[in-house]
Amino acid sequence: MCIVTRSVRPVNELVRFVVAPDRTVVPDLKGRLPGRGVWVTATADAIDVAEKRKLFARGFHEPATVVPGLAARTDERMTAALIGALGLARKAGTVVTGFAKVEAALASGTAIGIFHATEAAEDGVRKLDAAAQRSGRPRPPAIRLLSSEELDLALGGANVIHAALLAGGASEAVLERASALARFRGIERSLDGKEPSESAVNASAGHGNS
Repeated sequence: MCIVTRSVRPVNELVRFVVAPDRTVVPDLKGRLPGRGVWVTATADAIDVAEKRKLFARGFHEPATVVPGLAARTDERMTAALIGALGLARKAGTVVTGFAKVEAALASGTAIGIFHATEAAEDGVRKLDAAAQRSGRPRPPAIRLLSSEELDLALGGANVIHAALLAGGASEAVLERASALARFRGIERSLDGKEPSESAVNASAGHGNS
């Protein structure tokens, strides 16, 4: 149950928080940290409300300190989790980078998702979108949640602007992380496969907490 809305939601739509040894409230994204946990709907807005209304101490039934900026720190951890998942996909061989390779993957219909750096030029984004349309298949979700620097970190490259996800379990894990982060940042459309092909994720305007 979310301590803000008092509604019961699936675990993947919530963030668990626990009290650290220093009595500060910390996010437990994997749900494995010991101690009593409280749950908040997995959006920055909901966490901000819980912080402002001092709902954490009430939920824990014990003293708990919320250091200002809890939502931003949660965003940082979710971003790090997405970067880590993308790195695992690279090691599994289900990611290609470089404009030509990404374009080819989209044109052939083998890409199940595409990352654009938040600072990617719109002309390049449009060209890749056109390549996806030429495949005759539903366009894969386009994800703009990470900067070029963060893509470099995940993919071990330099100045990575575009990357395509190929089919595989590691890539599915990336899409799940990206969908969660998109929802957290208040982006209406998700990457859960339930949206039409137009449902690209574009968070370039809202990114900046990681």
